Amino acid sequence: MKNQVQLITYVDRLGGGDLAALTGLLSGPLQALFGGVHLLPFYDAIDGADAGFDPKDHTRVDPRLGDWGDVRRLGAQVELMADVIVNHMSTDSPQFQDWSAQGAASVYDGLFLTLDAVFPQGASEADLLAVYRPRPGMPVSMASLANGQRRLLWTTFTPQQIDIDVAHPQGQAYLQGILQTLADAGIRMVRLDAVGYAIKKPGASCFMMPETFAFIDRFAAQAKALGIEVLVEVHAYYRRQIEIAARVDWVYDFALPPLALHALCFGSAAPLKAWIAIRPNNALTVLDTHDGIGIIDIGADAADRAGSPGLVPPAELDALVEWIHANSAGQSRLATGAAASNLDLYQVNCSFYDALGRDDAAYLIARAIQFFLPGVPQVYYVGLLAGHNDMALLDASGVGRDINRHRYSRSEIASDLGRPVVQDLLALIQLRNSHPAFNGRFELLDTPAQVLAMRWRSAGSDNGNDTRDEAWLSVDLATRQAQIGTRLAGQQQALVLTCWQPLAAGSPAPERSTAR
Repeated sequence: MKNQVQLITYVDRLGGGDLAALTGLLSGPLQALFGGVHLLPFYDAIDGADAGFDPKDHTRVDPRLGDWGDVRRLGAQVELMADVIVNHMSTDSPQFQDWSAQGAASVYDGLFLTLDAVFPQGASEADLLAVYRPRPGMPVSMASLANGQRRLLWTTFTPQQIDIDVAHPQGQAYLQGILQTLADAGIRMVRLDAVGYAIKKPGASCFMMPETFAFIDRFAAQAKALGIEVLVEVHAYYRRQIEIAARVDWVYDFALPPLALHALCFGSAAPLKAWIAIRPNNALTVLDTHDGIGIIDIGADAADRAGSPGLVPPAELDALVEWIHANSAGQSRLATGAAASNLDLYQVNCSFYDALGRDDAAYLIARAIQFFLPGVPQVYYVGLLAGHNDMALLDASGVGRDINRHRYSRSEIASDLGRPVVQDLLALIQLRNSHPAFNGRFELLDTPAQVLAMRWRSAGSDNGNDTRDEAWLSVDLATRQAQIGTRLAGQQQALVLTCWQPLAAGSPAPERSTAR
């Protein structure tokens, strides 16, 4: 994967078109901005119960968006990432429809998890309460099948998303077929969606167990054999991400978004610095995605609160959530928790720009922090345009996460690209993509708690003259002033951005550091 900023987007929500229109956008107004694009689910169908994360046919492009030829053409322009929804498929899938009609006579019998498939001896109340739940309610749903049977089906997320048995030969063949289809289309990286829930075991949490890690190991090996890198998507206690990172190509830095907000809220980088000191470097850094802003990622371990504290104390975490609600004028409260359906207990639903009260300087500071951390940055399409909460879409759907899933027209894109905050963000993206220092060595500089300073520096010097390439960022969180400086072959430069305090040419960067 290129060490350049990537875009995360739905095909049909950025420019209102299809794969061909997105290809044109990336070769037009967004030309040369991104080294890669994560295409959120574009499979048939994109408008199911969970915005494409409940595929009816995981091996077919939704015809409204195009076909696999269009995917290949886009992939010839930028590196592409696609989702593999490993945990479940839609009730509208041909596999489920066949099993629903034929039951045990179906060739797909055993593909779908029922309650008794997980608990053949029956499940006690304690067994069901031990299952980790990302949402309220039970992990199973009662369904009336086409053959007249009523069954209790395992449904981690919604009743329309039926969990599959990834250990069953049918489940293994299904997932291998998806990988092969993506490899044939030129996809070189996949995100394993909801993989933390893929393995079920009686009497256990059914989330990120040793058996889950073993499954991830096997799946990653299959992907690698096809030339595909693997990104694991798990919202969990922060030490879990460190464990996962040691076993796969890439993980998300899901702790970063709430920690960046916390730093700006409290005027202190102490928790963020503590995370930087231990975080994995094989991370995709994000501030926003198609989901909400994770809270669980910096909180205490839900399974062991007494012995496993979070990166942020509970009282500060609660205050942070209320701060986001206040910054968004209460809009995020309407989209979060019990206020909206399809809810997640561990996320605040809000655009990142609105979570910061539409403060341009704060927003750019957060992006600069993201881009200066080790890893590959990803920018969500709404965040790219410093987007606002879409209350009309939230009202229409009642789905909390839709507040941050706006459908942009081409005219909106053109207008937003001219906003100063967006122009400054584009300049940051270009700096991150082009400056050679970001291929060098990272240093977290030793500064007071209210100051966060980071530096990238290439190796070597020439006859005692320092000719190294450098890029550094210094943020005073108390005053929300940021300085960015760069140096190419020993020649110092300043990057001047609106709402920023530029580092004057010739000013030295701090020297004390913790190198990684």
